[in-house]
Amino acid sequence: MAPAAASASASLAATATAPHHALAPPRVSVSVAAAGRNSGLSVSVGVRPVPGISVVNSQRRRMVAAAAATEMAPAARGEGGGKPFVDEMRAVAMRLHTKDQAREGEKEPQAPPVARWEPTVEGYLRFLVDSKLVFQTLEDIVDRAAVPWYAEFRNTGLERSEPLKKDLEWFTEQGHTIPEPSAAGTAYASYLEELSEKDPQAFICHFYNVYFAHTAGGRMIGKKVAEKILNKKELEFYKWEGTLSQLLQNVRTTLNQVASSWSREEKDHCLEETEKSFAYSGDLLRQIFT
Repeated sequence: MAPAAASASASLAATATAPHHALAPPRVSVSVAAAGRNSGLSVSVGVRPVPGISVVNSQRRRMVAAAAATEMAPAARGEGGGKPFVDEMRAVAMRLHTKDQAREGEKEPQAPPVARWEPTVEGYLRFLVDSKLVFQTLEDIVDRAAVPWYAEFRNTGLERSEPLKKDLEWFTEQGHTIPEPSAAGTAYASYLEELSEKDPQAFICHFYNVYFAHTAGGRMIGKKVAEKILNKKELEFYKWEGTLSQLLQNVRTTLNQVASSWSREEKDHCLEETEKSFAYSGDLLRQIFT
């Protein structure tokens, strides 16, 4: 592994302080966003503590930390003048950032900036294939709507499986072999399916973080990777029809409406899933440079 990749993956994984399912190994979680006062990008990462390797894990404590910063803007006031629930979701996510990534950040940077990553086409393809599986799973879940209000999140304009399909077709035309989904991708897709049936509030936490993180730090990662290995080609994965800020605001409004019927306990349970959502996303993102 190249030095940059090694140090990034060694810090990869934001949040595994929330418990993972029983047989799952420690996970990495990733989030990268515009570094507020800096011109570049900053990354941090992490995994949950494991006895005997606390020194390693203390460095692998953050990378999810920023994938939401840019587009996770505060929502309008909630019904009755209270704080919108999406603002609570955003606040939890932002605390997982470092202070150079966001004013609200509470983590110390322990990984190099994205500009120093050394991505490979093979690794990027693994990431894109896994991302397609995860986004397709999210789309399928809301289409089936086992929980009736999942249907409110159909056709938001944020869907990514079709753009990713086009991108993978382009890579095929360039002579690249498209891999099968990795263990990280299939594990996340299976976990999303499980949550969607048994734990709707936790599922919505993943829905929010996956989509909103991609529109923020995810786009910036895509730009940096394209500069390094794709001759600056912009993939369809990073393009949306319509005004992205409005698409995001529409989803925020729907999320707030849905959550308005939840108890405080259900809302807190949703928020507690944030670290785990970052960890699963980190497992996917780390493939770009491993």
